[in-house]
Amino acid sequence: MGTIAVETSSLDSVHTAIAAGADNPSAFLALNAGNHHFTVPGLDGVLTYRVSGRRFVQFGGPVGPDAAALLDRFGAFARAHGKRIVAVQVQAHDVPVYEAAGYTVNQVGASYAVDLVRFTLRGRPFVKLRNKIARATRAGLVVREVPQPEWDDRMRALDARWLASKGKHAKPLEFLVGEYGGPVQHARRLFVGTIDGELAGYVSYSPAYGTRPGWLHDLSRRVPDGTPGIMEAVNAAAMATFREEGARWLHFGFTPFTGLSDDHATATESRWFRWLVTQLGERGAAVYPAATQLAYKQKWAPHAVIPEYVAFERRASLYGFLQVFKAANAL
Repeated sequence: MGTIAVETSSLDSVHTAIAAGADNPSAFLALNAGNHHFTVPGLDGVLTYRVSGRRFVQFGGPVGPDAAALLDRFGAFARAHGKRIVAVQVQAHDVPVYEAAGYTVNQVGASYAVDLVRFTLRGRPFVKLRNKIARATRAGLVVREVPQPEWDDRMRALDARWLASKGKHAKPLEFLVGEYGGPVQHARRLFVGTIDGELAGYVSYSPAYGTRPGWLHDLSRRVPDGTPGIMEAVNAAAMATFREEGARWLHFGFTPFTGLSDDHATATESRWFRWLVTQLGERGAAVYPAATQLAYKQKWAPHAVIPEYVAFERRASLYGFLQVFKAANAL
């Protein structure tokens, strides 16, 4: 592949590298189907990407003890293939690595996390949330953890109903969201809610690694126009289970165009791109349902709001940013 020797890594080896070295709550999504994994003989670590147009869309930052060297080799690999790089969901600790390599880095959103040790549904702030859960329970909702393979057909049928409710042009998102099935399903957890034995909603969770270890709420679906509170009840049951098991954090994942702050500005940021992201946060519902996602996450009063960044090789590029959305099947 080009002028650089690149190893083809098994998902097991990629998973091992991520579990050991990634400090990114969404790092498990590197194992999604359709991703490529860049490794170099003699250099520990892995870098995840997809190909979209004239860009390599890189996910989550290099994982390994020498992130700068891995990014440098990946840059040479991209040039050998006539591509430029745009990286998304870069974490704050990786920003200096990209800046030193000549990238333009801007905050593009945030991820949200709840400290399970401190979390409680008691008190006035959670009255509405408790009422929604109670309403779903009165409707007969039963929540339990189940093995995914046994529910695959029912989940796919629910997925189809859910997607149809979004309109005829809606497409399922990929890359920056979770999935189920495949060779790493054993590492995920699945909680379902049923009413009269029928699947009413589900939430899939992936392991989260790094300084806030725990679980990532990475994929959820519910019956369109179903009883209110289904998702809240399923997630509350999962949170109680994880807390009893000693897990520390429940992550709600990345939401573009939210959590933007001057405190997260970088030394190399593009002013016009910062303006664009701000406008998309305020008016971009047609591009991405950030407000809806954020409203759900804020219901749980997250204890941590974690800035996430996009890094453009050389200058910020609208074309490059659009390739992120194409890689995620959002365009």
